[in-house]
Amino acid sequence: MVARPPAGTIPDSPGSYQFKDAEGRVIYVGKAKSLRSRLSNYFGDPALLPLRTRQMVETAATVEWIEVRNEVEALMLEYSLIKQHRPRFNIRLRDDKSYPFLAITMDDEWPRARVMRGARQKGTRYFGPYGHAYAIRETLDLLLRTFPIRTCSDNKFQRHAKLGRPCLLFHIEKCSGPCTEPIERPEYMQLVVDLIDFLDGDTDPVVKRLERDMLDASDQLEFERAARLRDRLTSVRKAIEKQQMVVEGGEDLDVVGIADDDLEASVQVFFVRRGRVVGRKGFVVDKVEDLSDAGLMARVLEGLYYEPTLGVPKQVLVPCPPDDLALYESWLTELRGTRVTVRVPQRGDKRTLQDTVVRNAREEFTRHRLKRAADHNSRAKALNELQDALGLPEAPLRIECYDMSHIQGTDYVGSMVVMEDALAKKSEYRRFKVREVPGNDDFAAMREVLTRRLTAYLAERDRPPGDRGKFSYPPQLLLVDGGKGQLGVAVEVLEELGLEDEIPVASLAKRFEEVYVPGQAEPVRIPRQSEALYLLQRLRDEAHRFAITYHRSLRGKRMTVSTLDGVPGLGPARQKRLRKELGSMAAIKAASLEHFQSLPWLPNPVAQSLYDKLHTPGPPRSLVSPVRSADSGYRETETGEPT
Repeated sequence: MVARPPAGTIPDSPGSYQFKDAEGRVIYVGKAKSLRSRLSNYFGDPALLPLRTRQMVETAATVEWIEVRNEVEALMLEYSLIKQHRPRFNIRLRDDKSYPFLAITMDDEWPRARVMRGARQKGTRYFGPYGHAYAIRETLDLLLRTFPIRTCSDNKFQRHAKLGRPCLLFHIEKCSGPCTEPIERPEYMQLVVDLIDFLDGDTDPVVKRLERDMLDASDQLEFERAARLRDRLTSVRKAIEKQQMVVEGGEDLDVVGIADDDLEASVQVFFVRRGRVVGRKGFVVDKVEDLSDAGLMARVLEGLYYEPTLGVPKQVLVPCPPDDLALYESWLTELRGTRVTVRVPQRGDKRTLQDTVVRNAREEFTRHRLKRAADHNSRAKALNELQDALGLPEAPLRIECYDMSHIQGTDYVGSMVVMEDALAKKSEYRRFKVREVPGNDDFAAMREVLTRRLTAYLAERDRPPGDRGKFSYPPQLLLVDGGKGQLGVAVEVLEELGLEDEIPVASLAKRFEEVYVPGQAEPVRIPRQSEALYLLQRLRDEAHRFAITYHRSLRGKRMTVSTLDGVPGLGPARQKRLRKELGSMAAIKAASLEHFQSLPWLPNPVAQSLYDKLHTPGPPRSLVSPVRSADSGYRETETGEPT
């Protein structure tokens, strides 16, 4: 349990504080107007603390703090530290979706409209996010007849520019054909500006202009042009119907709705610009700290506006005010540059919209709980079954699995995959290139990989807490792909390093899905349909996939290396000139040393090295070699087909 800092050492100023465990990991981050007053609340009678807060204080070993100038800086520092360390006792905003945006690449000479996901790029205007990509494409398809800007990739654009003729979209009037420049750039940029204004909600000028142009064309008896303008006007009106007005007066605001229980909360956000809903976003919050409704609302605002999706609007409508409302309004005002208000709507259109967003949050929360109940229960059941079957001292929350892959001893690689709480943690996967095994020896390769990984663990374990890396956390179960032989190697490595009592080990043989543990001649029989065996199979298959992928990558690079590579002094320029003058690789291989030395641009030492390499016999190569993974019997051909 963390000890109370000496009296008078805690400053009476704003800042952020961090509780750390015995291994130096940050487990909780908080902020305070007065660090002294806030931290004193944690060191009173433990019986009076909320359950989760008491558990955090009992887990912590030390507490540190960082002073800042004001509360807004403390708020921003707190969220930055939470994002960096992902403390286990801070609530986490989990958003499993990558929401699509309609983006316009303003940095391009001829801006392009496209659907984009992921990190935002400079020089690009974003509209959304949308719930589904098809919603963007439907809207964009309607708008292209009115604003025919390009949607093609840069490669396609350049190809048609070289051909001198536009693609099909130009002929069906969904692109103005800037690749062949039948449209001047100022006119094209006006189309882009009009499209941006329309997506921002400024639709009336566009509709009025199309109506006016259509009537003018009709008066001038240009009926074909009038018909095209009529079709464009119809498309625009259909797009406007998809963006129904929800707030009178064309205001910019974000509307937040929350539905929660004791463990989680579902958050839905509607982005309203110029009175119309232009996007929505949803995420789930893990309530791992004791928070009131106001405290939860504060955390949601921090996550929502630390990196705002569509900027900060003038108003944010919430179901309840956050803790310290003035602080959050000051922070948002600083981000926007003008006054921002956070309030709870009481009546009218805004109250109706708020109720709609809350209803969406409730429906999404119901779907999430149904899905989570099945998923969480199966994962917990798998870990508990695995603990009972293998006789482990605790449920293996962190499992590491190792596999090997090679072709007859060449391109030997190993893989390490990690699961935490029965979920893959890909950020901690590792690949090993086997260095010390000269031939085909799975046991020696497994020994090298395990020794390197566990030696790194011992080295990082002894470092100060702040300098430890990801290898500093030991597995609660070490699984190797194979039978008794691979298990014996793992046990020997653990004994050599003195870790046999700290890290449990097991092996999974592929042939009969048999699980072996040290000290037992017979395999552990885990029921075929059990969640525990299914978890081990997924882990083993993932390790196999990861190893094979790395092996194929190395093999592909090796097989594309030229015979001329590796000759001292023979760089890319000389290789190119050599091929050009001699005509082919066959001619180069047939050339004599005197021929190489007669080339005035090729130094004699380089000519000698080249000749020696070309005429040094190498190992024979078979046309088809088995790709072998260090399990019991799995084979693949050169084409990747199991045999």
